[in-house]
Amino acid sequence: MPSHRGIIRLAALGAVALGALTLSACSYTEEAKPKSGNYLATQPDSGPAGGEIEDGISVQDTHVPALARLDSALLAALQSAAADAQASGVNMHVTSGWRSAAYQQRLFDEAVVKYGSMNEASKWVHSPSLSKHVSGQAVDIGPTDADDWLIQHGNDYGLCQTYANEMWHFELATTPGGECPPPLSNPSDERAEG
Repeated sequence: MPSHRGIIRLAALGAVALGALTLSACSYTEEAKPKSGNYLATQPDSGPAGGEIEDGISVQDTHVPALARLDSALLAALQSAAADAQASGVNMHVTSGWRSAAYQQRLFDEAVVKYGSMNEASKWVHSPSLSKHVSGQAVDIGPTDADDWLIQHGNDYGLCQTYANEMWHFELATTPGGECPPPLSNPSDERAEG
């Protein structure tokens, strides 16, 4: 899909007006571009308000937008799993949760530069229109021992590793105690509807 460069204007609003206007360039595919009346179109590109997490955060840090804007069922399952993991001696933290469409687009643009093409980038990062992070239905977990624990026990909570090349990425993909579908090889694969 062709993309074009758009300018997003981010203004700091609130009781203390800084009077600064920040211009930030992001490219969008037409289909992925947030519409002006859309809630996601009003979200900042970066920082905690856009879903960025600098270091891993506790699953209890629900005041942080990356967790506060997760699907409530996903958050509840994650908190329950983290408590049980902790009881087993495994510390679990969230490295990414909900993301604004603009932040997701920036991650995709960075992946295109890193991997050399949109096709290769899509094996690691979805565009905003496809990302389960943007809809609050995906979460990335760390460290590796927590990923391993969740891969082994996540289905008890309905949590499943959905991509084989991303051991840290989990979604609610079954009912608690159900069987997780086999992970797709990467985000660019599509699950056959059946």
